[in-house]
Amino acid sequence: MLQYPPLSLYIHIPWCIRKCPYCDFNSHQSPARLPEQEYVSAVCEDIRNEQARRSEDDIRTLRSVFIGGGTPSLFSAHSIECLLVTARESFGFEENIEITLEANPSTAEARRFSDYRTCGVNRLSLGIQSFNETRLKQLGRVHDAVQARRAIEHSEQAGFDNVNLDLMHGLPQQSVAAALADIEIALAFEPTHLSWYQLTVEPNTEFYNKPPPLPQESVLEQIQQQGLERLKAAGFDRYEISAYCQGDHGARHNLNYWSYGDYIGVGAGAHGKLSNPRINTITRSRKRKQPMHYMAATINRDAERHEVPIEERPLEYLLNTLRLRQGFTIQEFEERTGVSFSDIQMRVKYLVANNLLIGRYNHITTTERGYRMLDSLLEHFLED
Repeated sequence: MLQYPPLSLYIHIPWCIRKCPYCDFNSHQSPARLPEQEYVSAVCEDIRNEQARRSEDDIRTLRSVFIGGGTPSLFSAHSIECLLVTARESFGFEENIEITLEANPSTAEARRFSDYRTCGVNRLSLGIQSFNETRLKQLGRVHDAVQARRAIEHSEQAGFDNVNLDLMHGLPQQSVAAALADIEIALAFEPTHLSWYQLTVEPNTEFYNKPPPLPQESVLEQIQQQGLERLKAAGFDRYEISAYCQGDHGARHNLNYWSYGDYIGVGAGAHGKLSNPRINTITRSRKRKQPMHYMAATINRDAERHEVPIEERPLEYLLNTLRLRQGFTIQEFEERTGVSFSDIQMRVKYLVANNLLIGRYNHITTTERGYRMLDSLLEHFLED
């Protein structure tokens, strides 16, 4: 039977100083006059509207808030505080709420870290990508290698003890040694969390139209293997395909997302997912993508809102939860999809027999082989 899962809030800030050539997110180069106040007002109204539309018996408070982009650190601490105050007044915060802000390592943004900490942000996610000057230029980043290091130092000085560093590998002309050097530099700063993921060339990006010279497949495999070994040796737990943490510092927001929890999405192009056990529905939503269209709307900022058909919920659930090394329990599957586990039981048994899944004590996880072949594994749950 469908139950209310934990609830999170995602706030999208859509502007950047410059659009990176690999980025396919809903981000836009900042205009000469950033409409910061107008946008904050629109998002605050969006938050209140989301609160007004939820079911009367939905009394959940927020487990996490994630302010992403774009480059949220283009906005002042005062603006971020306005957003957080509205969120707290509308939904309430769990006692140990995790509030993450994405930030770029440019000097101007790093100066604001202390103010962000004061206004309630307790986790920073720094878009480092690489510590190599040449690779940063190829990626179109607006910071350099020195600023990358200083931003991490500034985050510590500002009082942040929970910091994620975003690193990319498989960069243009990157060698195995260069990729591992980025990891070593990051480890020297003793972060609590690393997002380490391979550069992929996506449609509707500059790199898609003008592909850069990426490493050969054999080099990518060596980078992946040796990088995983180094992170493991440093005490990092790979709890999701591209996420690594020390101790219990897994990102609460991302864990809720990958566990098929609920999240409210506000801001231009933000996505959301909400469950309603009272009427057995799971609803997905997306806000208007263009910032100006989003701000101009007053009654309804939705671009799309639709119910997830019951028959599609199992695959949606598995697409998310099997990215996590912890897997899922049968009870969690039924409570978060509203579907009986018996609907997928035979396919699970087949995959267990073929050494792709492990079923033990009503807990389902992937084997090492299954984790490496996750896309192929998930194809078994497609409707015939």
